[in-house]
Amino acid sequence: MQQMLDEHHLQSRMLLQVHDELIFEGPAEEMDQLAALVPKVMDSAVSLDVPLKVESHYGNTWFDAK
Repeated sequence: MQQMLDEHHLQSRMLLQVHDELIFEGPAEEMDQLAALVPKVMDSAVSLDVPLKVESHYGNTWFDAK
């Protein structure tokens, strides 16, 4: 994940993983780009027989992002 952030020259960083959720922090102007990139990386993180569904949400707080 960090490699993807570095390759796209993003200031955002992953703060925390809680079970199947990844929590990022970054500038508001990067959120649309981050919301598009993270699912692409996570969709292909593991090869499975069934598709892996990845969703992306953001907000000022974790509650707002739900």
